[in-house]
Amino acid sequence: MKTAPSIPTVTPKNDDIFKISDKIRVLPVVHGSGNYTRQVRQRILSSRCDCLAVALPPEFQTTVEQGLDLLPTVTVSCLEEADGTQSYVPVDPSQPVIMGLRIARQEGIARQFIDWSVSSFEPRKLDFPDTFALRGMSLEKFKSALLTTLKRPEPGSQHEKRARWMAFKLHELELEYSNVTLICSVLDWPWIKEAYDERLEYTPPEQVEGTPHLYGVDKNTLLFALTEFPYITYLYEKMREELKSDKDVAIDGVKEIILRARELYLKKKKIRYHNLTIPSFQVYLQYVRNLTLMESRLTPDLFTLVTAAKQIGGDFFAVCVLEAARDYPLQSEGSLETLSLGIDQAVFDEDQKTPVKLKNRLSELMYEWRTLDLKPEPDKIKQENWKYRWDPHGQCSWPPEDEKIENLNTHVREQSRLLLSNDLARTEKFTSSVKDGIDIRDTLRNWHTGDIYVKEVPPSRGQVEIVVFLFDPEPDPDRYSWRQTWYAEHNEESTLCFFATEYMNNLVGPGIGEANYGGCMMIYPPRPIPNIWDDPQINKTNTLEEKLLEAAFYHSREKHVTVVSPCPARPSWRRLARQFKKNLIHIPMKRFSNQTLERVRRFHVLNGKEIRSFAQRFIQDI
Repeated sequence: MKTAPSIPTVTPKNDDIFKISDKIRVLPVVHGSGNYTRQVRQRILSSRCDCLAVALPPEFQTTVEQGLDLLPTVTVSCLEEADGTQSYVPVDPSQPVIMGLRIARQEGIARQFIDWSVSSFEPRKLDFPDTFALRGMSLEKFKSALLTTLKRPEPGSQHEKRARWMAFKLHELELEYSNVTLICSVLDWPWIKEAYDERLEYTPPEQVEGTPHLYGVDKNTLLFALTEFPYITYLYEKMREELKSDKDVAIDGVKEIILRARELYLKKKKIRYHNLTIPSFQVYLQYVRNLTLMESRLTPDLFTLVTAAKQIGGDFFAVCVLEAARDYPLQSEGSLETLSLGIDQAVFDEDQKTPVKLKNRLSELMYEWRTLDLKPEPDKIKQENWKYRWDPHGQCSWPPEDEKIENLNTHVREQSRLLLSNDLARTEKFTSSVKDGIDIRDTLRNWHTGDIYVKEVPPSRGQVEIVVFLFDPEPDPDRYSWRQTWYAEHNEESTLCFFATEYMNNLVGPGIGEANYGGCMMIYPPRPIPNIWDDPQINKTNTLEEKLLEAAFYHSREKHVTVVSPCPARPSWRRLARQFKKNLIHIPMKRFSNQTLERVRRFHVLNGKEIRSFAQRFIQDI
C-alpha cells in the first residue's frame, strides 16, 4: 500500500465521534463541497481501510467506475425513472464521494455501493454553513455544530428507508471486512448510526427498471455539473497531477480566474490602455469580500464575482470573468454521447425540443439562481445580418460618448492655458502681498537669508483652438483604415477629424458599430473645414499622425496647438510646427488614467439618429 507521510494522521480520540463500531467508521460529508474532498482524501489515506462504502445505489457502480477511468474528463451517469425524469450521478473530481472512490481504486481498496434502490429519487436541499470553515476547524467540531440543526426524517419517508437499509448493509459488510469506511451525507449520518445500533427494521429496495447510462457533458454547460467553478476544479486536477498542495486553491483560484479574465479581455479587445491593473484588482477583491460577508458567506459565489467585475471593469470584463470561471481545459470529447445541462434539466439530442428534468443524487446545497444584466458580444451570424442591413448613407455618433470626449477636450484646453500662464510667471521678494501664492522653491533656495518669495502669474497670452490626441504614436495604416471628418451638431461640440479602426468589422448591435480612435483632432469653437484626408493642401507628410498634426497647424487660427501623446514631442513634429509658425504645447498622456483614456478612445457609430433610441441596450459599459 502506498504511503503519504505529508498527510496528517487522525488521532483515535478525535476519530471516535465517527465510529459506530470497532470495524465501521463514517465520514459524513456535504455533497457538492470541494472543501470536504480534501478531508475525505486525507482520512482514507491515513487510515487502515479495506472497504469503502458509499451512499449510492448498486446499479450505478458500473457506470460510475467507468467514469472514474475517464477522469479528469467529467461525465454523468443517468438513470431514467418511471415518469421520464432522469436521476444522475456526476463523476466530478471535486465531489467527496467521487474523490473517495478515486482514492480507493488507487489504493486497491474494495468498493461497495450500499444505498437503497428507489424507482423515484427524492432530492433534498438544505442551506448548509459555508464549508470553507473547515480550513480553520476540525471536521469533528464542524459536524458537532451541524448536529443540532438536523431534523429527524419523517416516519416511512424515503430518507428513513435509505438510512435503515444502509445500516443493514453495514452489518453485512462487517462480517467480511475489518475496517469499513462509509461516505454518506451528513443528513443521513445520525440516523444510520441509530438504525445500526438499534437494529431497526428495514424495507427491501424497490425494483428499478433499466440501467444507468454514461454520458459526456458539453464543455459550455459544465458549470451545471460541477460543484466548484470549473476553472477551480481544473486547478485541483492540475495540483494533483503536479503533486502539489491544493490547500489554498479555493481562494487562490479566484485570483487565477481574475488574471485569466484579464487575458481574455486584452486578447479580444486588443487595447493599449486599460484599468485592469493590480490596484484595481485590489479594490475588486475588497469589494468581493464585502459582498460575500453581506451574504453571510466565507467564499464568493459566481454571482458575486461577476457583479463586482461589472462595477470595476464594465460589462465586457464581467463576461470575461464568467467565461474564465466556467472554463475547464481538461474536458475532452470522447466516444460517449454528449448532453447539454441546464438548471435541473438537460438536452440529450440536438433535435430534442423539450428538456428533460434532472435530479442530482450528489447535490444537497440549496442554490439561489439570480439574474444579472450583461451585454455579451453578438455571434457571427447576427453580425453578418446587421452588416447586410447597414445603410451606407446614414452615420452619426452616440451622444454620451460625445460628452465624454468634449469634457476631456475642455480639461486639456484649461491645462494648456495654465501651462502658458506658468511660462510667464515671475518671482519676487515678499513685501506687502502674497499675490498668487508663496513660491516654495525660491523661498527654500534663499532660506539662509530669511526672506519669503511670492509668485505672480499674469494672464496667459493667446488661446488654444485645436487639441490633437495621439493615442497610438505609431499607427498602423492597415489597422486604422477608417479616416473621417465629423462636423458639430450644435455649438457645444467640436469639429472632429480622426483616424480609427473600421467600425463595420465590429458591429455590436443593429445599426451600431464599435471603433477605436488611433488619433483625433478637435476644433473648438466648431467651424467647417474640408475633409483633411482628401484635402490636397495637406500634402507635406505621409504618416497618419503627422498628417493629423499638419492639418492642426494648417487650420489653427491661434498660435498655440496642444498635442496629447504617450511619448515626448518628436523633433519632426516641432519642425512641422515651425513651418506653419505655430507653438506646440505637449501634454503627456500619462496625466490621465488608463480607464479615462479607454472610455474616450472607444466610440460607437450609429446608422442614423433613430438608432439612438435603443442603442443603450447594446452598448457595453466600461
